[in-house]
Amino acid sequence: METQKSELLAAVPLPSSLHDVLQYLQDHPYSHVPNPPSCKKRASVALVLRVRPTYYHWPDLQHSSLPPRGNSNASVKQRLNTFFSQDWVQNGDPEALFIKRASRVGDRWTGHVALPGGKRDPEDADDKAAAIREASEEVGLDLTTDECIYVGNLPERVVSTGWTSVPLMVLCPYVFLLTCSSSPTLRLQPTEVASAHWVPLRALLSPSQRTVEYVDISQRYAKASGFMTRLISRSMLGFMEFSAVRLRPTESLQCNQSLGATAEDSRGSSTLTQCFRTWFLGSKANPEDQTRPLLLWGLTLGILADFLDMLPPHTAVQLWQYPTFTSPDLRLITSIVTYSLRKRNKLQAKSGAQPSNTGVDSRSFAVTTTCDNDATDMSYLHNEVGIEGLGVGKHYAPPKTRDLERGSDVVGIMLKGYYAKLSFAIKLFLAWRATIGSLAAIYAWKLFQRRK
Repeated sequence: METQKSELLAAVPLPSSLHDVLQYLQDHPYSHVPNPPSCKKRASVALVLRVRPTYYHWPDLQHSSLPPRGNSNASVKQRLNTFFSQDWVQNGDPEALFIKRASRVGDRWTGHVALPGGKRDPEDADDKAAAIREASEEVGLDLTTDECIYVGNLPERVVSTGWTSVPLMVLCPYVFLLTCSSSPTLRLQPTEVASAHWVPLRALLSPSQRTVEYVDISQRYAKASGFMTRLISRSMLGFMEFSAVRLRPTESLQCNQSLGATAEDSRGSSTLTQCFRTWFLGSKANPEDQTRPLLLWGLTLGILADFLDMLPPHTAVQLWQYPTFTSPDLRLITSIVTYSLRKRNKLQAKSGAQPSNTGVDSRSFAVTTTCDNDATDMSYLHNEVGIEGLGVGKHYAPPKTRDLERGSDVVGIMLKGYYAKLSFAIKLFLAWRATIGSLAAIYAWKLFQRRK
């Protein structure tokens, strides 16, 4: 079955499908999401796309880019049509730009794979301007040139801290397309970016690249409860397991200042010490280790899931798995506790599906009205995105227009209520472990008394 899917995937004209999706995003912008009353932060990221020429369809360098915008009145639709009509583009390989964040103390996203972006500053005219500025600062890309087309936006999200409903920020993703056939020169900011990677969309869509990321959730207790609480939590709960995509870049650029750091740091450490650091710190043991696989997960995977599910074979969401735990008994309890909810949510997600030529089903339809009229009604925050989860949340339309048919995504529906059940599963697991421990202690005491 997987071989057949791979063969089908290879036969799909991806550039043509990408053209349809980009045209749809341009024609149907997603609505603006206002900040919750207790949250003032906004952040923006840039999904930068390009088409890499193949060996047998190399472009004519004299005619491989679009005419300057200043010399014509071409609309975005016309520029997209002109770009995708070229032979080298039709036979090329679309790619997306990712960065690996530099290691920084206190940064919850240190060492993560992400899209270029960051917090909106007061001097930014709007959220899109923040994405453009951050891309220029972090990787040296000017997204305002004639060789770049601003396509549109993806659903904005209210991001919350951990499993709580405390809003952290509103995240706004924007899509840009580079029209040049040559690789742009990147300039990586050492304090923000450890490396940059161009990854084919075909690889992101491939089932063979799906994997999991193991996250130490005991890190949330580090400051509040100290070392021992974190150690006990790790011993009992193990790691949390999240759906992830293994990245296979065609082109990578390492930041000069990050080169050699791993070798120097590990030179004086013993093998035992390194093993303990890996067990205790998990994925954060050495975020700058260039030998670690590049994994796309969490918030960034959520953003990409909205986009990738529009492309054939339209299985990006189907390949996603619910978060769980590595501890066998906790894994079993989680499966039992969440079974009915997972079944109900999957049926609910399927019931809203509508076939579409471009893979943009009825759940992805943009809501043209904004939330301004309902800014004071924050009841739509029940589907907020946790930074420790997949990162996919419902498109936040105002309550009057929010339903399965408009302004929502599949995984957001599937995750509805899941983390509340997960918290209950952990409490049930702790009670189970306490009971088993107590029974074992009583049995050991009776056995000791009998022998005595």
